[in-house]
Amino acid sequence: MIRVVDLHKAFRGQQVLKGVNLELETGKITTIIGGSGCGKTVLLKHLNALLLPDRGSVLVDGMDITRIGAGALNDVRQKFGVLFQGAALLDSMTIFDNVAFPLREKTKLSESEIQQRAEERLDQVGLAGMGYKYPAEVSGGMKKRAGLARALVMEPEIVLFDEPTTGLDPLLGKSIHELIRKVHAAFGFTGVIVSHDIPEVFHISDRVAMLANGVITEAAVTPEFVESKNPIVRQFLRAETEGPLAVI
Repeated sequence: MIRVVDLHKAFRGQQVLKGVNLELETGKITTIIGGSGCGKTVLLKHLNALLLPDRGSVLVDGMDITRIGAGALNDVRQKFGVLFQGAALLDSMTIFDNVAFPLREKTKLSESEIQQRAEERLDQVGLAGMGYKYPAEVSGGMKKRAGLARALVMEPEIVLFDEPTTGLDPLLGKSIHELIRKVHAAFGFTGVIVSHDIPEVFHISDRVAMLANGVITEAAVTPEFVESKNPIVRQFLRAETEGPLAVI
């Protein structure tokens, strides 16, 4: 569904992505791992053109989204849902209104249809009956769940997850992983996760790719990735400070 070809991106002269090549399979969950500051979130933001590359292409269903007009790009973005790292809920709105917001902004559904769909999504993420609360009144885990409900409410083909368990304790983190797998089974979307939560995130990943030194150093189905002989992958998975991967 998504193909990244020779992607380059620099900020103020600092090269972050140095020729990334990656294929993300339709209907599968791919997790991108790598050290802090290596460019994982930068790469994620290129997938729906929140950032544009200095060089290279991002193809979604065969269309290079780095070279299309604003109208066509907006149509492509309708395929995407995003769960941001901090959930990015609007504090002035209730949980229900946060979930309903994309439907009110981007569709012509009636209010009764919007209410039904938003409540269905809240129920699917375990927040039935909690829509009246405001973000400040719920836990970090509940915010993540609400963010996921909002990401799914437009029934996207692709869902991007930016560090979905950041700031959560191990039990809450596991519950979010289980929820991602559950909703993936229900909706069948193509999922892309950026995560440091290793090895736990591997349990919900069909494929894993590692970003290091500005390129994808390894990408494989999860069992093969875990058994990789690549010295950079082995060093990272074993959390060893000595090896080819620089520790900053």
